[in-house]
Amino acid sequence: MNNKLWTGLSDSNIDKLLDEFNSSFSFDFRLWKWDIIASLAHSEMLSKTNIISEQDFELIKNGLIKIFKEIKENPSEWYEKNKDFEDIHSAIETKLTNLIGIAGKRLHTARSRNDQVATDLRLYLIEENLLIASKLCNLKHRLIELAQRDKEILMPGYTHLQQAQPISLGHHWLAHYERFSRDYERLCEFRNRLKICPLGSGALAGTTYNINRNYTAEKLGFISPSNNSLDSVSDRDFVAEHNFAIALCGVHLSQLAEELIIWSSQEFNFIKLHDKYATGSSMMPQKKNPDVAELIRGKSGRFIANLQNILIVLKALPLAYNKDLQEDKISAFDSSDNIKICLDIMERFLESLEINTIKLKELTEKSFLNATDLADYLVKKGWAFRDAYKATGQIVKHCIEKQTYILDLSEKDLKEFLGELSLEDIKELKEIITPVNSMLNRQSKGGCSPLKVGEEILFARENLKYKIKNIEKEINESINNPLKHWT
Repeated sequence: MNNKLWTGLSDSNIDKLLDEFNSSFSFDFRLWKWDIIASLAHSEMLSKTNIISEQDFELIKNGLIKIFKEIKENPSEWYEKNKDFEDIHSAIETKLTNLIGIAGKRLHTARSRNDQVATDLRLYLIEENLLIASKLCNLKHRLIELAQRDKEILMPGYTHLQQAQPISLGHHWLAHYERFSRDYERLCEFRNRLKICPLGSGALAGTTYNINRNYTAEKLGFISPSNNSLDSVSDRDFVAEHNFAIALCGVHLSQLAEELIIWSSQEFNFIKLHDKYATGSSMMPQKKNPDVAELIRGKSGRFIANLQNILIVLKALPLAYNKDLQEDKISAFDSSDNIKICLDIMERFLESLEINTIKLKELTEKSFLNATDLADYLVKKGWAFRDAYKATGQIVKHCIEKQTYILDLSEKDLKEFLGELSLEDIKELKEIITPVNSMLNRQSKGGCSPLKVGEEILFARENLKYKIKNIEKEINESINNPLKHWT
């Protein structure tokens, strides 16, 4: 069967191996919905500009809607029946022509597969962008809830994976919230760049027909038509940016996953894994493995590879369209599919964790996390910071040698290092540098005191509520009712 749309000059009897090599139906089938939606908008524009008749448009519209419903009802069956087509675009156009006759052959007037594919892919990635953003909101909500629950739980804060200063666990959760907030904002900013419509650019040079590209763009929910037809059909910056946004989000997930893996180890023992989200060993019966976190950490490499893949495909392409661009979809699809499940599973995994508050309390009390507070106290008493830093270092060294901690030293012992201070000052010092007070006293904006964490939680909740409302509205408008303009 000759199902090629490009056999005007070429002989359609090409080598079967080339036919298989050239085919993209196996992966671009998932663009079916947006290919039909874009064709509906295009054919309506052709009718409005008198390029095709209103009667032809009605036939095309009804035929496309029929095909839409057929695929939606049983996508697997439709795929199997049509998998010999070169791509989803030729499959739908051929099916339409078989269904309605010559009017179906008029659908492709004033467009090329080059601008058609670019449009379909943009529409698909807009949908994926919204779905990923929605799942990010769910994860951010979970982190806010954890921060509220844990805002007064003390834990060691780390730099270089070495104990540094006492912080609240709620403050730690909010640090991850900020990273995912940037991921969310990045998706929103990118979504505006996605909403540029290539349809009407033709193969590369535009068209001689008197089309109305603004009408098509508006009908499809784009902000505007693209400016340059040559760029429009060859541009895949939006795929690279999609893969980048997901790769960076994946890195943030991986960083959180790494912490949870460390925290669940017997050496740290900060958290206990729930049986629903952990696996055992086939050989060692005592094991409970953090497979969820490890898989998320592993997926981050996949996201980075997908970004690298599209950049390598693009790096040496001359204008305009080249067949290399057929390789743009698999990496984008793979990143989308995997980031969505990673976000979902991380949200549930976090909810299931049990915090070992006894271990965290023990670590904060038996540590040198309060050393900076000691130095800060001395500075407030008039010491130069470097002198205060040096004296504190000597006290810590003394404690290590004696196998004790700063708060366990007597006032007399401390006075040997802090001779300028009175015993009353030293009593005050020992009260101020307790781990709890160290946390409570950090009340600068963005600090870890429960008061400041509480303020950040209130702001985050209000901000997230607004974003969830907007995302739900966009999803309802652009995803849940795709045929709203034509039914």
